[in-house]
Amino acid sequence: MSTGSHGIVPAYLLARLAESGRFPRAADAARQTLLAGRPPFRGRITLSIDADGSLVAELTDAPNRTISDAQNTETLPGVVVRAEDDGPVDDAAVNEAFDGLGATFELLLAAFARNSLDDAGAPLDATVHYGVDYDNAFWDGERMVFGDGDGEVFRGFTGALSVIGHELAHGVIQHTAGLVYQGQSGALNESIADVFGALTEQHAARQTAEAASWLIGEGIFTDEVQGRALRSMIEPGTAYDDDELGKDPQPAHMRDFVTTTEDNGGVHINSGIPNRAFALAAQSLGGHAWERAGQVWYRALTGDLSSTADFRAFADATADAAAHLYGEESEVASAVRTAWTTVGVYADERSAPR
Repeated sequence: MSTGSHGIVPAYLLARLAESGRFPRAADAARQTLLAGRPPFRGRITLSIDADGSLVAELTDAPNRTISDAQNTETLPGVVVRAEDDGPVDDAAVNEAFDGLGATFELLLAAFARNSLDDAGAPLDATVHYGVDYDNAFWDGERMVFGDGDGEVFRGFTGALSVIGHELAHGVIQHTAGLVYQGQSGALNESIADVFGALTEQHAARQTAEAASWLIGEGIFTDEVQGRALRSMIEPGTAYDDDELGKDPQPAHMRDFVTTTEDNGGVHINSGIPNRAFALAAQSLGGHAWERAGQVWYRALTGDLSSTADFRAFADATADAAAHLYGEESEVASAVRTAWTTVGVYADERSAPR
């Protein structure tokens, strides 16, 4: 896989799987996935009746989705198999992708008043059945692409709503801060994508922060794997622990920050630290995570954030956003400062901006 890949499955996990003796088909699929890598980079009307009995038509933003089928090739975009005005088809992957794009659009619109990825109604395109036993899903700068998995370790990727929300969030990041995909800014890129992935899943289920699993990619492993998901936002490092795949390497605190040249400087690994900060803040505040913690993270992302921001710079941006939105001494601002202190980005709350 190309070192710049934004695929949901990190290259280090695929590399480990490629050496598996326990899962021969998955090992071959992982090798093929690593070699294949990834390519370089509407309105709706609501009718109602008012108090006078008159018909009222309200125009609101709506998704414009197109799902294509690569037919197990690595040629994009593939053959169009479902468009926005089409009903469900016989292919579950197509319908899951279509519904997942819609759920992500609804989160962005309802929670953040954002009209699609670019806030200007960008179409949402996706391709399913990419490659043969392709063990990943990714955002290529223009569309979502889903592999079917190898069947031994990974199931198809369209069934995990957090995966779809995560990958489309790379499009939001692309149109906002444009965080450089390397080192701490790259780990922030991955973490913010995880935040949107989790929020998409929670918003669709109307889950509170307390009831949510905070897992990214839950259900994409088969029953043969000792693991719940690719990542846990609330408990980084605990998502899987398997004899073949190894143990989830994500740290939960800055003291365990991983310095590496692999994985674009650990973008999928060290994202566990800001992931935990968000989940802690959301759980501390209670209710729906997109209502307060989500607003803070979104404002930080869409403000004056540098494309090379490190964890401290982003923490400062969220602290500033919380103070601006809710007040410097508010419960929200305190929860944000405490979360970043808990994961070691702030030495203590006094070091946070006020």
